[in-house]
Amino acid sequence: MAAPSAEQQNGQSDESDLQSPISTNDEDSETGAGDGALPDYVVDLIEKEIGGDLKSLKKVSSLLEKLTAENKLLEEQVLTVSSSVPLRVAAALSAAEESRVSLEGLLQRERVLSNTLIQHLQGAQPWADSLGRTLEQLDNTEKHMKYLQCVSRIEELSDSIQQCLMTNSIWEAVVAVGSMASLDVGLKQSGCSHLQAFLRDTLRFWHKIIKDRLAGDFEELLIQLHWPFISPPTQSLSPPANAQELHSQLELLVAQLLSLQTSDDLISEKPTSVSRVGLPPTTPLSLPVQIMLLPLSKRFRYHFTGNRQTNSLNKPEWFLTQVLMWMANSSNFMEEKIQPILDRNGANVNAKVELCRGLLTLAQEKLASDAPRLLYDDALFCHLVDEILQFERELRTTHSYPSTLPGALHVLLDEVVLQKWLTVERKMAIEKVDAMLSAEGAWSSQYKDISDMDELKAPDCAETFMTLLLVITDRYRALPCPRAQLRFLALQRELVDDFRIRLTQVMKEESRNPLGARYCAILNAANYISTVLGDWGDNVFFLQLQQSAVALGEEELLGPLGVTESGRLASLEGSLFEGLLGLLERLRGDMLGRLLEAVMRDVQKKAQPYCRDRWLSLPSQCDQATMSLSSLACPLMQCLRDHLLQLQQMLCLPLFQMGWQDLAERLDLFLYQNVILYNHFNEGGAAQLQFDMTRNLFPLFGHYCKRPENFFKHVKEACVILCLNVGSALLLRDVLRQAEEDEEEPGTPEGQQPSPVSALNELGVYRLAPCDVLILLNLRASWPGK
Repeated sequence: MAAPSAEQQNGQSDESDLQSPISTNDEDSETGAGDGALPDYVVDLIEKEIGGDLKSLKKVSSLLEKLTAENKLLEEQVLTVSSSVPLRVAAALSAAEESRVSLEGLLQRERVLSNTLIQHLQGAQPWADSLGRTLEQLDNTEKHMKYLQCVSRIEELSDSIQQCLMTNSIWEAVVAVGSMASLDVGLKQSGCSHLQAFLRDTLRFWHKIIKDRLAGDFEELLIQLHWPFISPPTQSLSPPANAQELHSQLELLVAQLLSLQTSDDLISEKPTSVSRVGLPPTTPLSLPVQIMLLPLSKRFRYHFTGNRQTNSLNKPEWFLTQVLMWMANSSNFMEEKIQPILDRNGANVNAKVELCRGLLTLAQEKLASDAPRLLYDDALFCHLVDEILQFERELRTTHSYPSTLPGALHVLLDEVVLQKWLTVERKMAIEKVDAMLSAEGAWSSQYKDISDMDELKAPDCAETFMTLLLVITDRYRALPCPRAQLRFLALQRELVDDFRIRLTQVMKEESRNPLGARYCAILNAANYISTVLGDWGDNVFFLQLQQSAVALGEEELLGPLGVTESGRLASLEGSLFEGLLGLLERLRGDMLGRLLEAVMRDVQKKAQPYCRDRWLSLPSQCDQATMSLSSLACPLMQCLRDHLLQLQQMLCLPLFQMGWQDLAERLDLFLYQNVILYNHFNEGGAAQLQFDMTRNLFPLFGHYCKRPENFFKHVKEACVILCLNVGSALLLRDVLRQAEEDEEEPGTPEGQQPSPVSALNELGVYRLAPCDVLILLNLRASWPGK
């Protein structure tokens, strides 16, 4: 091989020199040193500048010079930056020092100014104290001036009222009294007790004078208008000659009295009147109505207080009826005469309601005083409660008294009175239950001869008991307190549970004869009470009570509930009667089960000969002219028919529906186990069995449903299997046996034989399992070769 030329050697030498300054990257240098390869960017540079042409190697020297110059320039820049950094740091330190010196100077000036300010404040403090005392004196002087101004204003208004009264200017006097009342309201938060007392005394003095004068004029005018109306007013043929003048005076006096309302409320110191009988606060009566009530109140107290014969504890209806009569007699006058005047004067008052409210207060006070005196006489107390309920009903309906205002029932919400009411209700209810259960016709239905009304066949005792509960509900329904209503509901639940226990006790006495009329009547009673309570659970009134019970957390009524149970009751998914319904349902289920067991015992006794019939030796169907019921089945069918008729007559329709269906299912299993599985059948026996079942047994239940065979699935499907022709029976037996062998040998391929379930479904067999069908096929005696 020829030696390289000198130019090539120089080129290689230049390339090796070029590699050194360019490989500045440490990673690239290590890579090049490790594997002897040039970095990629060096290779790219050489490829770009020189390429693969050897003649281009002359460019290497110029490229080296260029790169050397760039390298030198970069070194100079680095040196320049390195030399400038100390200068900048020094400048920053110098600036910081200057700032520190400036800050110290400012702090020194602040200390000087602070000392100067303290000295100035110390010197000015006497002036400030003197100025404060002067301002306080000015403030006190201003208060004294305002105080004197108020006194002067009071005296001015007092003089004005006196002058108006002397000149008979009643309207101006009323306006002045109104201004004085406004001033009294404005001074409530002032704290000037003496000034307030002086103003209140002055206001009371002039208000009494003006009110007495207006009240006297108003009473005289009312007498001319024949007020009060003690009896129903009669329509006069012609109005009096001075009717227009009387009407003008009435309007003027009512307007003036309405203007005194504010001062009247202030003087009585009752912005809201709290009744002495425990009623919620209400607004005071308007002044005209108060005056109109005076003669009625006087008559009421005359007749119904003291030793008067009309004041009788055992006759609360006397004063309650009298109050209602006064309301009715005065209704037209208040609506036609007084109400328009109130409306024209901007009084937001219903005249008729105001009068009813005033009269009702008289009745409430009387009831509140009489009720505690009757707590030890149950008969009189019950009579009082009845009259209060009747009065409340009449008040709300006939006289349209607003439901937002308290009525007479609030008197019964007193704890002592309410507890007595509950005690009496419980006592009376228990006495009535004892009487109704011991009555001669307690367990017979009063509608037994009326088929349309006797669907539930409820005995008289159960119907009377639920009527008693309904009456209790009607009595406490109108109570304005949900908590009191819930206490009555708890009493009703207690009474229902007590009646259920009594039913259970009577049922145990009658359990020896579950097919008797009394036992069935007890069952009907339990079903009737359960049905009524279920309807009550969906009633709006009881749903509202349920919401109130959840909101108030009545543990006595709800018991210790978890979050889920409380949520169900709050969302109205549950019912307050759920616990009672569960107990009644269990009682009903137990009694119905015992009843059906008694029926089945009788049926099984009658069916014993039929179970031992000669099914293996009966003649075939072709050997008989006509098929007829087996003679041994006649007692069974007759017994079953009699019991079904008896149950239909004694049980209500829902119970009878459940009863005959349960009886059919029990009879189905009995016949399947004791007749079919117990015997072997030839062709004639299978045909006879099918005829007895399909043409005689099933039609007994056909009176109560369209497809009675659906309740005898075991018997029906067994008859289908037993009555198959020989070829179909053989084929079915082979399919079932093959399926059993396939189950025993898991490796057998599937799909070669039809599944046993599909084969049975084609024959109409859905209830019986393949193994049961094989047993039935083995009970057939008519096989080839036998």
